[in-house]
Amino acid sequence: MANLKEVRNRITSVTSTQQITKAMKMVSAAKLKRATNAIIQLRPYANKLRDILAQVSASVEGNDSPYTQDRIPTKVLIVVVTSNRGLAGAFNANAIKTANNLIATKYADQFARGDVSMIAIGKRGHDFFSKRNFNVIGNHNELFNNLDFENVSKVTEYIMNEFKEGNIDRVEVVYNQFRNAAVQVLTSEQLLPLLPEEKNDTVELDYIIEPSKEKIIEELIPKAIKIQLYKAVLDSNASEHGARMTAMDKATENAGDLLKQLKLSYNQARQAAITTELTEIVSGAAALSNG
Repeated sequence: MANLKEVRNRITSVTSTQQITKAMKMVSAAKLKRATNAIIQLRPYANKLRDILAQVSASVEGNDSPYTQDRIPTKVLIVVVTSNRGLAGAFNANAIKTANNLIATKYADQFARGDVSMIAIGKRGHDFFSKRNFNVIGNHNELFNNLDFENVSKVTEYIMNEFKEGNIDRVEVVYNQFRNAAVQVLTSEQLLPLLPEEKNDTVELDYIIEPSKEKIIEELIPKAIKIQLYKAVLDSNASEHGARMTAMDKATENAGDLLKQLKLSYNQARQAAITTELTEIVSGAAALSNG
């Protein structure tokens, strides 16, 4: 009977866990819808801004913007976007691993000299790199409490100023790019210096520009950089909720499979206990008859 009680307690525990994972899946699904709407609405704007910047820049001789100056990457900044919470499968671990691989393969010399610094957007990434004595110069976990363009722009403005002052030569962003609830693509892209768009054979549009192309470029370049980081954070946010929803769905499914096994074990143990009791009763009755 002790075995029956143990199995019964495990069934109760797994049932409770299954209910929790179901609830967490529903919460993540609701958050995913909002996060998906945000990134889907931003992408056309970001793409159009990039196209306009590329076409206007192509018609201007020279470009003395401080954000497009390609210097030897002596000092490097890596921006890692993770989440504040776990229970999202390999979402955070993959972003951290990608950042580590980027440093080890592309910026190993700079890292050996102590010239690689990091900005963590998300508690998981901040905790990981801080505990391993990386030079983490920024902690922006609070961004996810009120995720909007203005708040992310404050981080971008700090990065842009450091680059402009020559304190940083190269900035790269590591994040999960959102495709759908089940697919997140690990992405590493250069934020600064701003890379020129590749020329193609498409027909260029003739924009009417005021006050001047040079002035427009001066305004567009900082805006494009801010949009790029904002898009990365929105992508990561949507990817997080998709990964968590998928993880909770899998956990719920696994709990269901475990419940089936436990119920089978419970029925087998119960049958064995009944058989044992019947055997004892029959044996007792036979002993009395023989007496």
